[in-house]
This record gives sequence, structure tokens and C-alpha cells, in this order.
Amino acid sequence: MHVFRKTFAATAAAMALAACGPQPEASPEETAPESQVPAGAVDDAARAVADAARRTPNELDAQFAKAAGEFNVPVNLLKAISYAETRWEHVLGEEEFEGRPAAFGLLALRGQLITDGAALAGVSEDAVRGEPLANLRAGAALLSKYADEAGIDRADLGAWAPVAVRLTDISDPDIQAHYIHNDVYAVLREGAGAFTPAGKVAVSLDATQVEPKFALPKMQALAAGPDYAASIWRPSPNYNARPAGIGQQMVIIHTCEGGYSGCWSWLTNSSAGVSAHYVVNETGTEVSQLVRETSRAWHVGAAYRSSLNGGVKSNLDGRSTNDFSIGIEHGGYASSASFNTGMINTSARLTCDITRDRGIPRDSYHIVAHARLQPENRTDPGRNWPWTTYINQIRSYCGDGGTTSAIVVDSNNANNNASKGYIAVPSTWQRGTSAGYYGNDYYFASTQPISEPAVFHFHMPSAGSRTIQAWWVQGTNRSPAAPFVITHTGGNSTVTVNQQANGSKWVTLGTYNFAAGWNKVQLSRWASEGYVVMADAIRIQ
Repeated sequence: MHVFRKTFAATAAAMALAACGPQPEASPEETAPESQVPAGAVDDAARAVADAARRTPNELDAQFAKAAGEFNVPVNLLKAISYAETRWEHVLGEEEFEGRPAAFGLLALRGQLITDGAALAGVSEDAVRGEPLANLRAGAALLSKYADEAGIDRADLGAWAPVAVRLTDISDPDIQAHYIHNDVYAVLREGAGAFTPAGKVAVSLDATQVEPKFALPKMQALAAGPDYAASIWRPSPNYNARPAGIGQQMVIIHTCEGGYSGCWSWLTNSSAGVSAHYVVNETGTEVSQLVRETSRAWHVGAAYRSSLNGGVKSNLDGRSTNDFSIGIEHGGYASSASFNTGMINTSARLTCDITRDRGIPRDSYHIVAHARLQPENRTDPGRNWPWTTYINQIRSYCGDGGTTSAIVVDSNNANNNASKGYIAVPSTWQRGTSAGYYGNDYYFASTQPISEPAVFHFHMPSAGSRTIQAWWVQGTNRSPAAPFVITHTGGNSTVTVNQQANGSKWVTLGTYNFAAGWNKVQLSRWASEGYVVMADAIRIQ
């Protein structure tokens, strides 16, 4: 949604939000949703205005005009490049990927471009990094130099396309075509705009019917991602196999420290040596899958330390976080003042899908900021990432919390909502942490002809039919006939499962009618001796 043409009537929402003043700093996991978006009664247009106002606190039209006029560059082109790269926010970039310099300013200039642009504009490199006008002048000076070298007709806006792409670090010709046609010239054709918190126009970009003089992206069917059908499959060569038996136990949230096209371009470049499983664009209208979830992407450059993550999963201390995590990059910057609601919603749907399929708990210890796990040199996704809203949205999409929603009862009661489910385990059972468990750990006990079950209790707000599923860690010493006893309105049903197979995923035990109130599923030890039974988690849906 491009806000300038559609949202003048909603300016009051941004002004009201600004009147609240700056929000107190909170820990990343505790940020209140109200500090990120207006209340639910405010429409999407007002949310877009409020988001843009946080990113554009100053009136910038005059600065764009000054830089463009000084170097004889189309002002709308300068605005379109800035919109594609930063949504008109003066960013203070950081390094996200090894070997890719941080981006700065309204134009997200990097590395040698900062040096060259500063020299051409007659300003210091620090000014290009820190001052909006200096950044625009440096970028305009570079564009002017490239235009001279290319010998283009400066009055022909479409002819500037090969010049515009030179402000990026995108080297692949086809991805350059995506960037030019789908990012820069798309916003030129559609128009855009932003208000300041005071309700004044920050940037205005009127729609212009122009086609870039640049090769079109290759005509090819865009295959869906192998794990997420709503994504586009853009495979990266930068991955390897996960260590055997470890599985996927966390989702790590990143920002690209750049725009979407440049991000997936970098992550699919074999010379970059980095990757992520997914990239979400700035508005949530597109998701790219780059690496299969079962494979090991290269997105966190640090060993895991449970002391940074509430002591969760201490058995993984010292391992590469990449071994057991799934990484999601997002177009944008850790310094961003706000994040688009569409991006947050799309990312939440994706994370719901990952956690549901991989048995990952939906909490802030298993859906984790990159900065939490690598605080020495990373801050993404930044202090303004709306964590409370994000986790709640993930749970909502996955049906957590509704009267007919799925209930997961974990072997660790710290992960359970006691009003919905809990586990009771005899003292003779032991805790285990072999890789592939749900949540934090599991219980196990040797098979014997005795009645000492682990009991999963769950609460039904009303009577109804539900499907019961179980999760366990497979192994050669597991019982090939572990007996789950399901108590329902028709009595008790015993379902035996082979826990030597089908581990680390949800396995359906059957569908039954349950009474309102508390119900139970028991895992009995009464089976052929010489094995163990595994009580890890059950799911009721």
C-alpha cells in the first residue's frame, strides 16, 4: 500500500500517536504492541501513516530537490531509490553478513560508494553516513557521474535504469532486473508518500508512467518453496547438512541491513558464504525460501550460549546456532523506527508454519532475536521490532488460545499454560535431552509390568471431538510398542506406537470424543521389557 495517495484522511492517527511522545525503552521481548501500531480500531491506512511517520520525522522533499538539482539528477529517481532501499528513513546500518559493508543514510550507501560519493560531493565520509542531505548529495553525485559515463539522455527517466542499479551491490543481471522493474520503477509508476508525526508531508512521489530501459527478468515459472507454499524458491548454494539427530529447535529473527532484492541477491551468491532459510520483503507481499528447513543455513556466526537465552537448551551450549535453528531475514534495518504491519503479519504466518511443522514452542525463548544470541556484534532485528505483537500474531495464526484451537502439553510444565494442560510424572521417570525433543527436554522410563504412567492432562472448555498426536525422540532402545492410553467419553483406548521410528514429529494416535473439563492421555510403562518409553509432548486439535 502506497500511503501518500490513499491516506491524507488518516493523518490524524499519526499526529495522535506522535502526541504520546517517545515511548520508554523496554527489553526487546517486552515491547508493548501499542508502541508499534495504532489500536485495532484504526484502519490499515492509519497504521501505514503512523509507521511512515516514525521513519520520516522530518520534511525531506526540499533536501531531495536540492541534491537532485545540484547534480542534474531526476528528483523522482532519487526518491524512488531511497524508497526502495530504506522507505525514506535515514538508516544507521550495521554489518549483518560477513564481507558486506554496512549501509547508511536515506540511500543506504555502502563501502566504496560512501568514499567515492563523499569525494564527488565535497563532504566527509562521516557526513555521508550521518547527515541526510550529505547522503543524498553523495548519491546524486554518483548517479551524475555514472550518467556521464553511460552517455544517457538525462531527460529520459527510463534511461536512468542502468545507472540506478550501480548504487547497489547486486551483481547478478537477473536480480538487477528484479530490483529495477519490481522495486525502483514500480514505485515510480505507483507513487508513494509519507507524513511526519506532526502531519506534514515528509516526502511526496507522484506516480509517473515510465518503463525502465533495462532487460526484463527472465521469463520462468517461479516455483513455490519446498517447505512453505506461499514462498518463492530461490535456492542458495550456501548451506550444508545438519548434524545427525539434532533437528530444528529455534527460529532466529534477522534484519537484512538492506533492501529485499539486495538481501536475497547476497544470500544466493556463492562467494558471499552466508545464507538464511527465508527472506521476507518490506511490505510482506513476497517471501523467498533459499534453503530447505532440514538443511543447515549459515545465518548466525556464534556458538550457542544458553545464558543469553534464559538458560533454555543448555545441552546445546557451545554448538553452532546454525546446527539447530531456522533463520528468517527481513528487508530493513535494526535501526528502523518501525516495521510494516504487512511484513510482521507475513513473517508471523511463516513462523507459525515453521513451528507447527517442526514442533518448536511458540515463545520468546524459541523464536529469538539474532542480537540475543550474538550480542557482541549484532543488534538485529532492533529494539523497535514488535515482539509482543509478533509472538501473539504467530500464536493466533497457529490457533493457540481459541476455544477450539490446538493445545500442546509439553513434558516441561514451564512451557504449558496450566489452565489448559499439564503433565504429571512419577518420580521413577528420568529427564532426558537427546536431540530431537519438543520444548526443552522429555521424560523416559524403562518398560516393566507396572502401572506408573506419565499422564498428560488437558482441559476442554466444551465437549467435542479432537485428534490426539504425540511427539517422541526415536532411538534403538525405545519401545517398539509404547502404549498410550486415551481416556474419552467411550472409555479407554490403548494405542501402541513404535518409538524406534517416526521421531521428532507429530504422530496421530486417533480422533475421539471428549467431555468438557479435564481429560487425560497416559503413557504407560507396561510393555515388553528391555526398552524405554518416551514421554515428550502431546497435541490436541
